[in-house]
Amino acid sequence: MAMAAYRRTRRLWLSREGWQRRLVFWGGGVLVGLAAVVFAALADKAQELFGSAIAGRPWLPLLLTPAGLALSAWLTRAYFPNAGGSGIPQAIAARELRDQRERTALVSIRLAVGKIVLTLVGLAVGASIGREGPTVQVGASLMHRVGATFGGRFPGLLLAGGAAGVAAAFNTPLAGIVFAIEEMGRGFDMRTGALVLAAVTVAGAAPLAIQGDYLYFGQSTAHMATWQDWALVPLCGVVGGLAGGAFSRVVVRMAKGVGHWPGHAGRAGRWIKAHPIPFAAFCGLALALLGLATGGDTYGTGYAQAKALLEAASHPQAAAAVSPIFGPAKWLATALSSVSGIPGGIFSPSLAVGAGLGAELGHLLPGANAEVAVLVGMVAYFAGVVQAPITAFVIVLEMTGNHAMAVPIMAGSLIGCGAARMMGAEAVYHALSHGFLDRAHKAIAARGPSAAR
Repeated sequence: MAMAAYRRTRRLWLSREGWQRRLVFWGGGVLVGLAAVVFAALADKAQELFGSAIAGRPWLPLLLTPAGLALSAWLTRAYFPNAGGSGIPQAIAARELRDQRERTALVSIRLAVGKIVLTLVGLAVGASIGREGPTVQVGASLMHRVGATFGGRFPGLLLAGGAAGVAAAFNTPLAGIVFAIEEMGRGFDMRTGALVLAAVTVAGAAPLAIQGDYLYFGQSTAHMATWQDWALVPLCGVVGGLAGGAFSRVVVRMAKGVGHWPGHAGRAGRWIKAHPIPFAAFCGLALALLGLATGGDTYGTGYAQAKALLEAASHPQAAAAVSPIFGPAKWLATALSSVSGIPGGIFSPSLAVGAGLGAELGHLLPGANAEVAVLVGMVAYFAGVVQAPITAFVIVLEMTGNHAMAVPIMAGSLIGCGAARMMGAEAVYHALSHGFLDRAHKAIAARGPSAAR
């Protein structure tokens, strides 16, 4: 038995096929990490460009944002189909498909380029979107291209690309692995686990080498000190989870068609389907009005506002400058951006919504630590949207580096996920992936029996 194990190990490490597989995963991981760094830098520039354009001209988004969203929606439909929305549902659907033609329609270099460009357009006109979800589709597309270049079938390659995208986008390698298992890989194959881990490690190393070590939201110092702090956990957990579940239901319902019952579009749904570009412009106008009402807080990813709320104890003036209606307004802005049909993620905006809701709930209990409310609200809302409680817990913990809050954050994540499920909400990424799978299966069937094989 020992000799057989030795031979298997020797064959694994000395075979040409084994080293080709490793180089594909390692090389792809490097490409995903570099792409994530460039994408992040461009996204920051796009937001700065929008901020400079509206400085002293708060009325400008009333023209710029509707026109920008209409342009993005038109370009998506005309030139980059399957690039709309977050990108994570496309990556999930691509993993389920065995037909290479339909898989490439969801993850390709063309789509990756379009995803990056149109996400930047959305950020440059004030849409409430993030770059992290799109980075997952970009990562899966790059990995798919690398695998195709070497002419082989590499199980777990798309999974590794998506996980590497999360790790590189947030500097959260552990969250990338958990995301791969819990969210993207419900059928995770442990035989490819080492290769996925290697790809995530390499992808995470690229941003570290260029930008240095950092925490996405900075070091949090929140800790549980009073009974009010512990009371915030179920309060923020339930409210955050219900709000996250409501967001998921709205986005999924809009994707299926607005009507009197699921799957049957009513008059509004038929109008939206027939006039997607004017609908995107309408969403842009509503976004601009929300921006005016909140002093511009609802534009973009919401990162600056969430960070200010997390640092309320050390920077009270910055936190006080955030609009008092930031949480619900950002919820609506993100929902409008998501249903408009433009490319853009919901990762960062969801964390910002949760931070805003948590901050408001923290005011209900005098003597409570405001940062505790923000952290728990953030993780509960995100868990309610994606219904992946372990991913939500790990990603928030890695973003803030506050291990003293591990138990409250985990509790908030579980409560938020449970509250969303009790109201009948679906896990948003998997629910949206079904639409891509249905269209792919119809296309395969239309090509005839030979294509199905």
